[in-house]
Amino acid sequence: MTRCALCDKIDTSNEYRCSCGGPLQLDHFKGYIKKEGKIWSSHRDFFPYNLSKEDSLGEGNTPLIRAKRLSAKFGINLYLKNETVNPTWSFKDRGTILGIKRALELGYDKIGTVSTGNMAASVACYGAYHGLRTIVLVSSDIPEGKLGQISLYGPEIIAVDGDYGELYHQSLNIDDIYFINSDNPYRIEGYKSMAFEIASELDASHVIIPTSSGGLFRGIVKGYEELIQNDIIDHIPRFIAVQGEGCSPTHRAFSEGEPVKHWGCPNTIAKAISNPFPPSGDVVVKKLKELKGTSVAVKEDDILEAQKSIARDGIYCQPASAVGVAALPHLIKDMDRSSKVVSLVTGSGIKVKAPSVKVKTADINKLKEKM
Repeated sequence: MTRCALCDKIDTSNEYRCSCGGPLQLDHFKGYIKKEGKIWSSHRDFFPYNLSKEDSLGEGNTPLIRAKRLSAKFGINLYLKNETVNPTWSFKDRGTILGIKRALELGYDKIGTVSTGNMAASVACYGAYHGLRTIVLVSSDIPEGKLGQISLYGPEIIAVDGDYGELYHQSLNIDDIYFINSDNPYRIEGYKSMAFEIASELDASHVIIPTSSGGLFRGIVKGYEELIQNDIIDHIPRFIAVQGEGCSPTHRAFSEGEPVKHWGCPNTIAKAISNPFPPSGDVVVKKLKELKGTSVAVKEDDILEAQKSIARDGIYCQPASAVGVAALPHLIKDMDRSSKVVSLVTGSGIKVKAPSVKVKTADINKLKEKM
């Protein structure tokens, strides 16, 4: 059964949105954890479909790495959830696989998505694997690195000029394509798997989530809520939603106590989280207030510095994935040395243009002089 994540009304008349305008989600699942190892099988009771090996491309079960240098710098126990090792190098694959299963259940032969890049690559990949015609609507300023990856999977790519925030809503009016967009109810179910994995390894005090449309935030929270409701854990971490200052409509709404408003033109290097009118933004604000979480908007220079710091702790991520670490100076006053903090590293840096660098040159016969 689906109900609105905003007004809580049961609504089965639409696949995506409630009549109030809020996003739909599946009711909470009940069950217990089986000792079978892989996330889709060990937590089978908590997902809408049983997934076979033929469905999966190996998404999930990603490393949770203790960041030694960053932990020492901030005086906490910082862990990085490394989503860059998913099949298309981002967390999106966790949600896409369940969205695909829903499309097939409903009899669709065409799927689509609206994306700045990561989700487009994921939907294109899984669509190709399952033999579905795939249409991806991307923003016209998409990084070349992302576009190259998407194209190899063979989808129809349409670069759209205009308001990216409005494009999401326009896509939902296209009847013959099943859109696995950012807050599709089944995509949210896939994102829960990240919460299950973290909870199985660590009693986290804080979970820091790069936030754009709000779908990932909703999935992480829903996963923890289901663990609580089934008496598998006895408390949940504090959730922190982080955005770049150049596009932070959800943070602004949380800070001002107002509904989410259109940001205008995004201006941030964290392009993967630069949705100017996030479709789940109001739900994120609602959950932050209910669960005593908080929100942070971080500066561009701090994002770039955090990206370098994460690389020195072993992970090359895109700028949007670094906003959680960039937010730590705003958060550590409420933490102590026993805090176990997880920052989600959502996508690989290979997808975006690398910063320019200066390198030394040397004659092969004079190499020692340069060392």
